[in-house]
Amino acid sequence: MPEGQSSLDLLEIWESLMPSLSIDCVVFGFHDGQLKVLALKLKNTEQYALPGGFVRKDESVNEAAHRVLRDRTGLTDIFLEQFYVFGERERGDQRVHQEVFRANGVEIPDDHWLFQRFVSLGYYALVDFSKVRSTPDWLSESCDWHDHRDLPPMILDHNAIVTKALETLRLMLDHKLVGFNLLPEKFTMGELQQLYETILDKELVRSNFQRKMLSLGIFERLEKKMTGAANKAPYLYRVELNTLRNKD
Repeated sequence: MPEGQSSLDLLEIWESLMPSLSIDCVVFGFHDGQLKVLALKLKNTEQYALPGGFVRKDESVNEAAHRVLRDRTGLTDIFLEQFYVFGERERGDQRVHQEVFRANGVEIPDDHWLFQRFVSLGYYALVDFSKVRSTPDWLSESCDWHDHRDLPPMILDHNAIVTKALETLRLMLDHKLVGFNLLPEKFTMGELQQLYETILDKELVRSNFQRKMLSLGIFERLEKKMTGAANKAPYLYRVELNTLRNKD
């Protein structure tokens, strides 16, 4: 538990929270041609979980989600959207939470709302991988990136939450043009195509893809990316944010 706090202190803190309502965040990053997801390894257990938390009584659900992401990634300016509500009748397993808390010296009454069914608001975040400072919470020993195709088994329905978030991301690639949030400010068309192919899990025809992207009218062409011969160097691009906002 947090240093200097007792189980009684934590119970008092939990009185300031909305019972049976939680936030679960799927944080996507893109690095070395892989779409990655941030996951926590829970302390003193073999359990993994998505970054998440509770909603305070004095904040909105969106404020809670941004707080959770700020604490786990160190980022404040972040693309974050709610994508689904997970509230199935059978959702929840009090044994999972009891194991985690007891493994870390926290004793909570069996009838506490923490061990009851939760409705979870699912959010997905798209971040520049290079800017994230991943930080575990007090119940976790690590907060690391995992390839979205090779995630560890996670608690409750967290693997299903990732699957639903990926489905949403694929739908939003063209509808809201959200993929650019996963790239650095400057990128080549080849890097953008690799991102799309990784998310969609299929190959795209280079000429068709570039024609489609450039027809959107949202890119500013910059200098060439000099990695070899000048005549073969690809151009760098960046998104004109005002133009992109006008298309939303």
